[in-house]
Amino acid sequence: VQLQASGGGLVQAGGSLRLSCAASGRTFSDYAMGWFRQAPGKERAVVAAISRSGDSTYYVNSVKGRFTISRDNAQNTVYLQMNSLKPEDTAVYYCAAHKGGSYYYEDNYNYWGQGTEVTVSS
Repeated sequence: VQLQASGGGLVQAGGSLRLSCAASGRTFSDYAMGWFRQAPGKERAVVAAISRSGDSTYYVNSVKGRFTISRDNAQNTVYLQMNSLKPEDTAVYYCAAHKGGSYYYEDNYNYWGQGTEVTVSS
């Protein structure tokens, strides 16, 4: 599956952004999906994930209550709504298709988008 992430940009602290990830090439609803981020000088890490049907979600503690992952299987798109953004949310954000196992581990994702950069100014 090919993934194309978009929606990044520069925003002030406290602001919001919505990231989108459009999928093509395979049946989108066959895959759970995740969003990862990589901050400067840090390893890439999971932010959120959503099941194939969208009825189950996972968030890391640092974004709970601020970020919302959702998907539209008819539009082959997964979203990440980011509210109350903080400077520490600054990173390149990647969407990925989950192949199985824990949502937490990068190795459990087999298709990746190209990344979209989010910068939160203080």
